[in-house]
Amino acid sequence: MIRLCLAALLLGSPAAAGEIWVTNEKDDTVSVISTDTLEVIHTYPTGERPRGIIFSRDFSRLYICASDSDAVQVMDPDTGEILHDLPSGEDPEQFALHPDDRHLYIANEDDAITTVVDIETRKVVAQIDVGVEPEGMAVSPDGRIAITTSETTNMAHWIDTETRELFANTLVDSRPRHAEFAKDGSEMWVSAEIGGTVTVFDTATQTEKAKITFEVPGVHPDRVQPVGFEFGAGDQFAYVALGPSNHVAVVNAETYQVESYILVGRRVWHLAFNEDRSRLFTTNGVSGDVTVIDVASGTALKSIKVGRFPWGAAFRP
Repeated sequence: MIRLCLAALLLGSPAAAGEIWVTNEKDDTVSVISTDTLEVIHTYPTGERPRGIIFSRDFSRLYICASDSDAVQVMDPDTGEILHDLPSGEDPEQFALHPDDRHLYIANEDDAITTVVDIETRKVVAQIDVGVEPEGMAVSPDGRIAITTSETTNMAHWIDTETRELFANTLVDSRPRHAEFAKDGSEMWVSAEIGGTVTVFDTATQTEKAKITFEVPGVHPDRVQPVGFEFGAGDQFAYVALGPSNHVAVVNAETYQVESYILVGRRVWHLAFNEDRSRLFTTNGVSGDVTVIDVASGTALKSIKVGRFPWGAAFRP
């Protein structure tokens, strides 16, 4: 009985059941973690070098950027079967699904383009020239704006999704990696891996609103490299993966100040919440595991071994 009570305390309060799907870049697989048991329950093969991963709106289809296969793969998550590939352009890395649940916006790192694919017809409907080495992708909640970040050009490119043309380019710090809209789309955040910052833009004017910096105690600044980030319940806090610093920063999204740092696995890349956002799962590339964070206490509960070089993560209820 004492052991059971201790285990319950260590794992925190029960969370809603669901799954976290993780791409393993070096194994060409996806691992499926139960958010209830915090164990890997399935591993499925994919194309070469899977990275970006998202679900359809109804969670009936899983989309995977198989970067070295030059394809976006469509998987049935109930069976793990690859149903078909979508044309994606060369070396797809990250993508975003439009609110219409039909159009994928894909960053093609080697081609300096953003590719728009119609999921239903399985055809490319547009290719938009952007900066060198595009990686991050985001679509605003109202579907009117798509964002591509380019690592070498050090810009966020603003795309009108109706005309599928650029209408603005904004400078960010060195090597932008990830983009997300926040606060019902009124803000757009971009992480800069080498610059060591996250820039917050006013969506309406495309002007810089704030710049967030990080100082992890005992860690050299060169190792503090912001990559993926996610927003907690109500967009009150942002959780930023800081790469080889092996920490996640907790940022107050109102004051833009870092409130704490959480130690996780080695080289943390991306993150995903469970359904009620009480737990945060981080992909740690070098240590080959996923850290489970209890959001309320801001502590790491457990590390879960997955495949080699876990990269992307997505939740399925």
